[in-house]
Amino acid sequence: MIQRLIRAIVPVLALTVAAPTAAQMCDDHCTSLAVGRLASTDGSVIAAHDGCCTNSRLHVVPARDWPDGSMAPVYYGLQNVPDGSTYEDRGMVIGEIPQVPHTFAYLHTGYPQMNEHQLMIAESTLYQRSELAAFANTGDQIMTIEMAQVFAMERCSTAYDAVQLIGSLLEEYGFMTSVGMASEGLLITDPTQVWLLEVASVPVHNWKRDSGTPGAIWVAKRIPDDHIIVLTNTHLIRDVDLSDPEWFLGSANYKQAAIDMGWYDPDSGELFSFHDAYADYPSDGQMSRMWHFYSTFAPSWRNANGRDLDMGPTDPYDPYHTRRFPTSYMPLSAKPDNKVSVQDVMAFQRSVFEGTVYDNTADQDWLVPDGAGGFKKSPLTTPFPSADWRALLDIPHNRQVARSTGGYGFVGQVREWLPDWIGGKYWFYVCNQYVSTFAPVYAGASEISPLYSTYNRDAYQDNSAYWAVRSVFNVMHLRFKYFTDELRAWRDPLEQRFFTEEAEIEARALELYQENPARAQEYLTNYSKAAMEEIVAKYHQFFWHVVETGYSH
Repeated sequence: MIQRLIRAIVPVLALTVAAPTAAQMCDDHCTSLAVGRLASTDGSVIAAHDGCCTNSRLHVVPARDWPDGSMAPVYYGLQNVPDGSTYEDRGMVIGEIPQVPHTFAYLHTGYPQMNEHQLMIAESTLYQRSELAAFANTGDQIMTIEMAQVFAMERCSTAYDAVQLIGSLLEEYGFMTSVGMASEGLLITDPTQVWLLEVASVPVHNWKRDSGTPGAIWVAKRIPDDHIIVLTNTHLIRDVDLSDPEWFLGSANYKQAAIDMGWYDPDSGELFSFHDAYADYPSDGQMSRMWHFYSTFAPSWRNANGRDLDMGPTDPYDPYHTRRFPTSYMPLSAKPDNKVSVQDVMAFQRSVFEGTVYDNTADQDWLVPDGAGGFKKSPLTTPFPSADWRALLDIPHNRQVARSTGGYGFVGQVREWLPDWIGGKYWFYVCNQYVSTFAPVYAGASEISPLYSTYNRDAYQDNSAYWAVRSVFNVMHLRFKYFTDELRAWRDPLEQRFFTEEAEIEARALELYQENPARAQEYLTNYSKAAMEEIVAKYHQFFWHVVETGYSH
């Protein structure tokens, strides 16, 4: 009887925290970062992205051969395909381009992220001038940034080639925004290089493909191998020198469009800045994440600017008396004080600004008597207070790195000393990285556990990894602080085991690869699927533990 009662309330508990609207999920959008090969602890290139779109279903899009004369469809709506669909359901076809004879396999969710040749891309929506937003989506434009990423994943094996291809597609077919009227940024990596590409809309109403003018304004800058970089929804590139193609690429109109609009005077004697010409002024939610990134990994670049939290438990907490600052206040990229590991990047992705003025758990309203004449934080304390909690306790809404209930995210590493199928490793999470577990997936995987390709945002599913994590996140709020410690007690050793067994798994995969690559692919696929299934089983088990012990009288 009791078990039937508990099972009856599962969907109710799982939906306790209402699913965010598209607008809420896109508030300040994604955080992406990259680590150059000489800045990482093991010589790999690392990239990370936390995704805010609702399409968290992970698929392997297989490699394919195409007949001569084939055309490749251009889709709109990749981020919001119908629930229950597969990667074949990509939205509405709005155009087509010539197909190539062979396309590569790649990992795809709302955005494509890593292909079988260790090309890796992390996206972050940016904010362009409001005047540019008025021109977006008014003509023949059909190429969204995520669709351009798809073509790069299918056709390119190096970051340099991907930058050139994406830029040429945006110019020829026109940049079409898919998130409001925003611009876009990409961190494009391979085992040896990191590039930052930024694109803005052209200031032309009803742009026509046959006009002879580029359909986008874009520039790309290579990041030094010993640097790290973070992209927090704001344009970063300032200086541009297209005469040095090893370090800069861009469209021919990158400067002229600003001159035509009166946004740059070439006779002023001032150097042209792509950011100053086309970017909107950044929000504190964008710059706080950039500040936190460099204060974490490159404190020698740091300017605290009043953002460190140095207060007693009952001192006034006021996050809004911090001076806003432009992107030039921080470096575009920097050499880290210490080399950065994959685990370091995971920890940053899980950051909720502990110890800073943006820490949602630092508000005094979370304090309760400790029974000894002092105060302690309530077990209800959460870095993710809902709108109701914020209204009740008068807690500000601070943008953190970890989102409350986003779609998905990854930390990827690519390594030139290993075959591509083994060297590319993709650590994937769903829902909320603070609570979720990073699952190891190799670039050579031929399929994904169905648990990670199943998700209906409108109904609880017991065969969905997303709902397994989301349900735990929701019920943990019965005593979030307490259950966070319990969750970490089993999750952290599980993730550490994945790292500990990495050398053995990859050594065996390399042996099989040298004998027969198909056997290595099967081995890595089975390993990733088993890890995913183990993770989901743990979350189901923990969910019932919280249901049984969660409420405290």
